[in-house]
Amino acid sequence: MPERLTEMLMDVWTPLIIIWITVLPSIYMAPLNQSEILPSGSSMGLNGLSGEQKVLNRSKRGWVWNQMFVLEEFSGPEPILVGRLHTDLDPGSSKIKYILSGDGAGTIFVINDKTGDIHAMKRLDREEKAEYTLTAQAVDGDTNKPLEPPSEFIIKVQDINDNAPEFLDGPYHATVPEMSIVGTFVTKVTATDADDPVYGNSAKLVYSILEGQPYFSIEPHTAIIKTALPNMDREAKEEYFVVIQAKDMGGHMGGLSGTTTVTITLTDVNDNPPKFAQSLYHFSVMEDIALGEPIGRVKANDLDVGENAKSSYDIIEGDGMDIFEITSDIQTQDGIIRLRKPLDFETKKSCTLKVEAANVHIDPRFISGGPFKDTATVKIVVEDADEPPVFSSPTYLLEVHENAAINSVIGQVTAHDPDVSSSPIRFSIDRHTDLERQFNINADDGKITLATPLDRETNTWHNITIVATETRNHSQVSRVPVAIKVLDVNDNAPEFASEHDAFLCENGKPGQVIQTISAIDKDDPKNGHIFLYSLLPEMVNNPNFTIKKNEDNTLSILAKHSGFSRQMQEVYLLPIIISDSGNPPMSSTSTLTIRVCGCSSDGIVQSCNVEAYVLPIGLSMGALIAILACIILLLVIVVLFVTLRRHKNEPLIIKDEEDVRENIIRYDDEGGGEEDTEAFDIATLQNPDGINGFLPRKDIKPDLQFMPRQGLAPVPNGERKRNCERRWTYIYETINDFIAKDLIYLFNPEINILLMSITAFIY
Repeated sequence: MPERLTEMLMDVWTPLIIIWITVLPSIYMAPLNQSEILPSGSSMGLNGLSGEQKVLNRSKRGWVWNQMFVLEEFSGPEPILVGRLHTDLDPGSSKIKYILSGDGAGTIFVINDKTGDIHAMKRLDREEKAEYTLTAQAVDGDTNKPLEPPSEFIIKVQDINDNAPEFLDGPYHATVPEMSIVGTFVTKVTATDADDPVYGNSAKLVYSILEGQPYFSIEPHTAIIKTALPNMDREAKEEYFVVIQAKDMGGHMGGLSGTTTVTITLTDVNDNPPKFAQSLYHFSVMEDIALGEPIGRVKANDLDVGENAKSSYDIIEGDGMDIFEITSDIQTQDGIIRLRKPLDFETKKSCTLKVEAANVHIDPRFISGGPFKDTATVKIVVEDADEPPVFSSPTYLLEVHENAAINSVIGQVTAHDPDVSSSPIRFSIDRHTDLERQFNINADDGKITLATPLDRETNTWHNITIVATETRNHSQVSRVPVAIKVLDVNDNAPEFASEHDAFLCENGKPGQVIQTISAIDKDDPKNGHIFLYSLLPEMVNNPNFTIKKNEDNTLSILAKHSGFSRQMQEVYLLPIIISDSGNPPMSSTSTLTIRVCGCSSDGIVQSCNVEAYVLPIGLSMGALIAILACIILLLVIVVLFVTLRRHKNEPLIIKDEEDVRENIIRYDDEGGGEEDTEAFDIATLQNPDGINGFLPRKDIKPDLQFMPRQGLAPVPNGERKRNCERRWTYIYETINDFIAKDLIYLFNPEINILLMSITAFIY
């Protein structure tokens, strides 16, 4: 009680003391900074000296002043006196005049120009402006001349507790984990006070909780909120509403206060294990259910939320652990039981499983609270269903030789009805897989027989589908794939891999390899092909050629001697017998054509037939066509040239087998001009065909003279022959130039000879 009484007395006397300190110096203001005292009359004496007697002395400040203070929000019937200005130059007369300028001068602050008293005319708010800087100056009352330089001073507005604390960031939201220990940090709040923090206790704040106890507490000076109770459970209460108060004046009586709210939410931790809603589950399922289909769902509830509520399911015991499996539904957190292997009512009619649910994320702080898992029992009853036939094997592989007889048995498939009734089975072939109907099946026992001959070289594999159908219920059908492999037998003779034409040079040497040939066999023996080559019995002692088998299963043809000649024999035929190593062995005879050709010194074939003749030049069929086209074009040019020449030698106009150009008609009179209409007939000139109807003038008799034509002078035979030779020489040079420039790759002496022959023929 004594301490509380002392605080109350301090709250009452502190404002009174502040007012006394502020107002009393303003009323009775004594000089605090006394300037140096000038000699009596010194100031006035300076102004009274004549211009000649003036002495340049530094004037010392004569102001008596200090910082002034004024209380904010002070209001009264009259303006408040802030302070008084006085100079030691003032002898008390009215000749001194005081002037005030600066912040608020004349509006907020007014000075009495005679006494120097400064009054505040308005209420001041420190939060708007804390201090004012003004300038004072003493001037002569008559001349307004400054007596001293101006001086600055400051009027400070003294603070009073007129602003309550405010929470600018409120209301607040915070979270804290559930089950936290006492003193766990929750959040921190902050209040602000607009009053002066360095003067008095107006801005000294103290925080307290008005609502929210006993769950939370707050530090009075730091405003840190902490937990006050241990083990607060989110599952019991998740959200708390806390009211915080901030009070100035250090929390004492008379201080102003402000409040804010803090909503505190407890976040979840994994402090609860999963729990099955029931300890025993019953499910029934048909035996023909498809693999992977869901059979049922189990649910383990967890009071936690989010990641802490996630559980995983496992089958830990039971006689159906290998038949069923359980998975977790991410959305609903259910355990889904699915079929893993086919069910068989005839074999097993029920199964029992023990299912466990366990938390995925476990908080080690709560492990001591018990195992975070639970178990339940699941009983599954299998119900009987009409099942389709079951084959003894999921696939069948059969083998048959390609020379197997028709209706011979290739293999057999078997199937049975798994139901208790055991219906008989009938077999058939899906003809969509055997379009050529090469196989048949016995409907009763499933034996597969051959319907048509097989050829391994045509088709090595045959894939068919066998259908098994119950005779009592035709909707119960099963299918099984059957692969039939056709085995090889030696039924094809070997033959040349390709048609060979060998070329033998006339200048070849004895023992020279003419050609290397290879053979192929459509059969496919297990140990690979081994070919035997031989000549016909009557060709064993062939004087010209011999054969030699190589290690790579090929055959080389060799010449026995040299001196072959195309003039003596151009083509040789060499029959060769090719045999395989099969059982029984197969053989065939192939004939090799050997052509004798002319070759270069390097052994390159140059000419032997049309093809061999062209090959050394390196011409393709397109090049030959281009050459022929050029030759035909030249022939056409020559024919056109000859035709035009003959056409020029014929008369231009022939009438009655008479050359009109050699008949010259001479007239001795002058024409009459345009008025002479009888001189000539203009219609005749316009229509040359009408010349037969030409009528000579009756008044004139022309003299007809037959004169030889100058342009048709006779030409000697020697000269005509020389002109013709020059023309053909020009044509030949043109052809050669064309070949040299545009067909340079075709240039060859033999082609030149050919073109010369064509030119001579045309000539």
